[in-house]
Amino acid sequence: MRIVVALGGNALGKTPEEQLELVKETAKQIVKIVEAGYEVVVVHGNGPQVGMINLAFDSSYQNESGTPLMPFAECGAMSQGYIGYHLQQTITDELNLKKIDKECVTIITQVEVDPDDPAFDNPTKPVGMFYSKEQAKEIEKEKGYTFVEDAGRGYRRVVPSPKPVSIVEQDVIRQLVSDGNIVITCGGGGIPVRVDRKDGYEGVDAVIDKDFAACKLAKVIDADVLLILTAVSKVCIGFNTPEQKELDEITIHEALEYVSRGEFAKGSMLPKVEACIDFVRDSSNGIAIISALKDGLSALNGKTGTRITK
Repeated sequence: MRIVVALGGNALGKTPEEQLELVKETAKQIVKIVEAGYEVVVVHGNGPQVGMINLAFDSSYQNESGTPLMPFAECGAMSQGYIGYHLQQTITDELNLKKIDKECVTIITQVEVDPDDPAFDNPTKPVGMFYSKEQAKEIEKEKGYTFVEDAGRGYRRVVPSPKPVSIVEQDVIRQLVSDGNIVITCGGGGIPVRVDRKDGYEGVDAVIDKDFAACKLAKVIDADVLLILTAVSKVCIGFNTPEQKELDEITIHEALEYVSRGEFAKGSMLPKVEACIDFVRDSSNGIAIISALKDGLSALNGKTGTRITK
């Protein structure tokens, strides 16, 4: 059975040292799933990490050190390599400890987006550091970036969050998985690219939601399960109210009803539920599960988590 596991970027830490410690536990949970006989593909977020990389370049540029402003697509690629390296290393260590004869590999992954996606007309994702109004205007003029005032603390660059259209490296990902390898891919939702008729693909300044990228990947590699691991054991309705209720199993019809009622927060649970709905709707027999990282295998065995089915 083939599983796409989606890990949140916030679960991976905010510094290299913190991340390396945290991913050791992540690796244990992933290898438990592998040990149980599942084929595993890992997708991860990169919110704190790509922000840290972007901030470092912005800060160095502002201090006139000669460092250039780094395009956001390149920052995403750096975060894929950095996070993938830690995951790949710790998963391999855990495989060796368990004497499991499998390879783990990270693929720097490009994800195509539609240049006509409405998200490009409404960039909303803040990235990087705060600038004064004058500095922001200067950079806007120089680089064409978009800045907005953020929380009264200054101006920050904002980038769009378009939906994934296709995964450029999907054929090699599928082959590596079929050969029995653990594949880490679509890090941070993938490096957003668009097709340039003259030069092929080119990077764009955007952030793709990692849950939607994981959904797209799960469909193109014919996964049986989309497993989204987060900070909570189950999805709730009436969250943080006296009527809060945990959901064990819901259909996509019920999930859509909860979405229409505004039960899920836009910045956290909503994209996870929407990605699950999308995967289940387009899959013949696939299911989607949302659960806590520590409960990954238990959720696959039906002991915890929220299952979304047809």
